[in-house]
Amino acid sequence: MATNTTTKKTTAPEAEESTEAVTVEARPERPRRAPAIVGPPLGEGQEPVTVTLSHHLRIDGTDFSPGVEITVSPDYARRLRGQGFTART
Repeated sequence: MATNTTTKKTTAPEAEESTEAVTVEARPERPRRAPAIVGPPLGEGQEPVTVTLSHHLRIDGTDFSPGVEITVSPDYARRLRGQGFTART
């Protein structure tokens, strides 16, 4: 693949325009919200469980750092405990 090594020379009017300040409207940042239930959905009659992670975990394309509390179904919490992903509290 060829690379262009020549530099682009600008004329005086172009150079003046490029030094002017450009104002860009900043988009308001949306607050990040954790999903209500992470992982598999709740079964009938189940109450969600909050667990604290002891290791980095990626669930459904979302990264969770150690120490983060997430809300999961009781079955998923049991699986995470068995695999060592939850902190001892």
